[in-house]
Amino acid sequence: MVKRLITPAVCLFLLTALLTVIWLPAQAQTQSQQLTVEPDRTRLYEGEVLTLTVKGSMEIDINLGNLFDFDMSNLPKPDIEKVEPDFEILAQNQQYSIRTVNNQMVGEITWTYQLAPKTTGKLTIPALTFKGAVSEPVTVEVVDGSPPDQAAPGRDSFIELSADKDEVYVQEQLILTVRLFFRGNLIRGELSEPTHPHVIIESLGRQQEFSRYRNGVRYRVVERRYALFPQRAGTLNLPPVRFEGQARDASGSLRFLRDSEELFEVPVKDVPPQFSGKTWLPATGVALEESGLPPSLEVATGENITREIRLTAAGLPAEALPPLPDAVPDGLRSYPEEPERQTETTPAGLTSSLNQSVALVPVEAGQMTLPAIRIHWWDTEADRERVAVIPEKTLTVKDPNAVAAGEPPQDADVESAPEPDVAATEASVETASAETGLWQWLSLVLGLLWAGTLLAWWWSRKSQTVTPISTDDRHEDAAFDRLIKAVRDGRAVTPELLVEWANLHAPGHGFRSAADVVDHFGDETLATELRRLQARLFAPGHENDTWDGRPLARALEQLRKHRRSQTSADLPPLYPKGLS
Repeated sequence: MVKRLITPAVCLFLLTALLTVIWLPAQAQTQSQQLTVEPDRTRLYEGEVLTLTVKGSMEIDINLGNLFDFDMSNLPKPDIEKVEPDFEILAQNQQYSIRTVNNQMVGEITWTYQLAPKTTGKLTIPALTFKGAVSEPVTVEVVDGSPPDQAAPGRDSFIELSADKDEVYVQEQLILTVRLFFRGNLIRGELSEPTHPHVIIESLGRQQEFSRYRNGVRYRVVERRYALFPQRAGTLNLPPVRFEGQARDASGSLRFLRDSEELFEVPVKDVPPQFSGKTWLPATGVALEESGLPPSLEVATGENITREIRLTAAGLPAEALPPLPDAVPDGLRSYPEEPERQTETTPAGLTSSLNQSVALVPVEAGQMTLPAIRIHWWDTEADRERVAVIPEKTLTVKDPNAVAAGEPPQDADVESAPEPDVAATEASVETASAETGLWQWLSLVLGLLWAGTLLAWWWSRKSQTVTPISTDDRHEDAAFDRLIKAVRDGRAVTPELLVEWANLHAPGHGFRSAADVVDHFGDETLATELRRLQARLFAPGHENDTWDGRPLARALEQLRKHRRSQTSADLPPLYPKGLS
């Protein structure tokens, strides 16, 4: 029986002693004896965080009656709210310890507060009270600006801002570098982005992280870079960049980090009056390039040429690049595609490009001059105007229907006989009479052979009729092959090639447009398929429609076949009646 009573008593005593040493006091029986307030420093800069430590003590009494009535929410605290007019309370925590003094258990409580000053100047932390004890007031000085070395002892974090230029033109690129220095293991942190209502701001890639020493102190650094484009002349004033976070130091203590920094004023100059371009382009480099034209600059009518023009600029976003001119001479048809704009980020800032693809179809033979393309821009490094140029190009357009150059005309086969040499003629008169008999016999034999040849040719023509192939037929075949290929590919030059072939297939009508050809042939399938092709090529919202050129190709082949059969039936006989 005694053993049963002793065991619970021992366990209860051990549990009470353990809770007394480790956990917090359950009930305060007497008033606090003292209260101290200690800031980590009495002079700090604007944006820094002050760590305030408050210590108090009180006698405690723990017994079996109140051991299990402990409530954390009922623990006493000092009246820290008195500091709120001048400080913002960012974070707080508290620690407890118990010691025995003269056989009396005394609880010591430590409160740690992170305070952010709301203004600059000399600020006073008023006297705090705790269970009747009163602390002494403390005065701290908050200095405007940043410390000169930015790595003053006790400074756990700070921000550095730098720009690559002291002044810029309106819409010129300004590179802003933001660096956050901090000590300890960062648990959380928020670094604000630069903002301004009249500035276009582009982030230049991901942030970089590295370590750097300042005045013998090792800091971890987070670096971000931005490209700024002021849209108004005047003075650029960016709002401060702010940082708030928490970190643990080497001892494991949690510290609240806070800082802000403002960029110096940057003058923004207006467009210089000597700039003569239509679109203001302040950049470090602008270039124009083209491709797609044949090296010889010789083309044929109806041939499709794709001209590629590329405009690149360093230090500008793609949206700032002007549209490229599209003027062409009257003998060319121009079909420009939607321009493609791209912007890339590099360590030196933004690099942009504008790609313009234009389909050119010559419809007339002759010399066609593509005008020069000139883009005026302002060199911000040399501070002067420059011009990027694509020189004018002159195309030689040939008509494939014309007789090829160098082919002699039919009458050129007969050459004029040279005038006889008078002296040679007189010298041969004497021998001519002696050879007259021989020449007579030779002439007779040659005449008989010629008559036999004519007779054989006549019999061969009776047995088979051969239709000669003219040059126009060969040109018509080539034009039809080009037309069918363009139809199956769904190319934009199909209407021009249709007009070209129709003028060769039915000469004398003078077709000038695809509508003239459709009206002449009166084929419903041809009209329907041509409308579908033109809708796909030029109507908004039909760019991605699929194209099947087989119905249009079949309609053209049937028209050509029917037309040729009619032409063959209408031809007159090779040998009219009565010819013997």
